[in-house]
Amino acid sequence: MKKILLIHNKYRNTGGEDTAVSQEINLLKEQYEVKVLFFHNDIQNYPKQLFSFLMNRNSESRKILEDAINDFKPDIAYVHNTWFKASLEVFYVLKKYNVKTLLKLHNFRYDCTNYFFVNGHLRGKSKCLACNLQKKNRQIFNKYYPESYWKSLLVILYGKKYFKILKEFEIKILVLTDFHRRYLDQLGISKDKVFVFPNYVENNKTSIEVEASYLMYAGRVSEEKGLEELISTYLDSELNNIRLKIIGQGPMYKQLKQKYTTVDFLGELDHDEVLEYIGNSLAVITCTKLYEGQPMLLCEASSLSVPSIYPETGGISEFFPSGYALSFKQFDYSDLLEKINMLNDKSFMSDLGRMNRDFLKIYLNKDELISKFAEISNE
Repeated sequence: MKKILLIHNKYRNTGGEDTAVSQEINLLKEQYEVKVLFFHNDIQNYPKQLFSFLMNRNSESRKILEDAINDFKPDIAYVHNTWFKASLEVFYVLKKYNVKTLLKLHNFRYDCTNYFFVNGHLRGKSKCLACNLQKKNRQIFNKYYPESYWKSLLVILYGKKYFKILKEFEIKILVLTDFHRRYLDQLGISKDKVFVFPNYVENNKTSIEVEASYLMYAGRVSEEKGLEELISTYLDSELNNIRLKIIGQGPMYKQLKQKYTTVDFLGELDHDEVLEYIGNSLAVITCTKLYEGQPMLLCEASSLSVPSIYPETGGISEFFPSGYALSFKQFDYSDLLEKINMLNDKSFMSDLGRMNRDFLKIYLNKDELISKFAEISNE
């Protein structure tokens, strides 16, 4: 049985990527011996951490990884997030020990200061490549990353070095969608090293047959997720006794909760509770302003026979049947309003949910994903 050393830097607030990594670990354990190396973003020595930021190297991470390689002797290293404690040191250590390396890109951090790709960083309606790290017209001093010149500079240095690694190191790059594969091709990354490998959605629960009476969103409560626009459009709709529930936390949580008293803000819940809310909902919705990869909320909804309303951006549509009825043109809120009003037809919603479930079962088939991973790692 081949050995996989899976490396992932967890986020401070558990999100879709952490959930996806956990589910992929369970998937790979069916065919491989897997050792998991988690890093956590706890800062105890600020001067040392600042040096790590500037150099994009981390001696502590290097020591942890070298010990794991020497003890476990992996055949394959499978890297996910490296920001920021793990650092780009990971790739230099793996190269030093000549470990075959696969990297899964869940976002665009290598090419965007805040991996959002939104015009003027959320101030406009079209996607933004103005701060694209590979272009000469990037504007470093526009406070792109949490409204801080200093952090913007640090993240740009990280992104530039990350992109150099993607382009020059002998690693295989796994992306969630064909959209992302084409994007890397435009940046000059060799087609031969990029493979589409979506996240597995592990779900043993079944949708509960109840009279669904709410629409729901689950995720980060922040401006780039378009929640203000979502709520405003929902309040303008003609829904019949269908409430909106919002699960999650973020910088806009208190502000939105105080402003919109007719919307149910439930805060952060554990994953099983979220799944229960999804399974009993009429539909889930996202109004994201980003290039998205594979939103876990939407895929988990499909696995529970619950339909989704989503903007046509990034690779989201790849996880739904062709001609899907509830997608809307991104930033076109009149189109969004039309799709929300369709929720009144509950029979149609039920049929759509079952269609999504059947599509996802085929697209994210467990056996085929395991086989595809073996094929990629053996090439």
